[in-house]
Amino acid sequence: MNKNKFKGVKKYIMIPGTTITTLHNLLDYEASKFSSAEIQLTHVLPEWISKANSMTLKNVLQKYLDYIQRHLEKLELIIEEEKIISLALTNHVMRTYIEETREKLSLCTDKEVSDACLLASIQSINHFKISAYGTAAAFANMLELGNTAVFFHEAEVSEKQIDDRLTQLAAFEINAKAKSPISLP
Repeated sequence: MNKNKFKGVKKYIMIPGTTITTLHNLLDYEASKFSSAEIQLTHVLPEWISKANSMTLKNVLQKYLDYIQRHLEKLELIIEEEKIISLALTNHVMRTYIEETREKLSLCTDKEVSDACLLASIQSINHFKISAYGTAAAFANMLELGNTAVFFHEAEVSEKQIDDRLTQLAAFEINAKAKSPISLP
């Protein structure tokens, strides 16, 4: 899949005077934020994959990128199908996570510690997404938006599975290697 595919995905702008007065408005707002967050993540993950030293970590992150790209395609269909009015342009939370990760990675001088830093940062992003998708699923259920509720619930479950895989990788490989880095003067 073309990694630049989502560069042209619709950009959503907050309409002046628009307010969130209903649960559906709130879901619309959240859905547009998800789309923005996932697009931002697809742009940065290739950079992070190239910085990973562990082949296992590279593979997990590549699978995560592939998942996000498929997920974005489904999200766009849900937005169109449910006629969700998207309002936001940039997910500032995701932008902050990305900036924080870049800053931490720039400070890591040991490759094993760098992998631990990267993995931990990805898990923080993942935890944010688990919470966001779970909340959206609850909103969609309350609004009786069946397909949307199922989509957000499946996204939450997938993010939890990715989190479990990252936790196992951290516990049994990445953090163990980072525990005793070899430091040269």
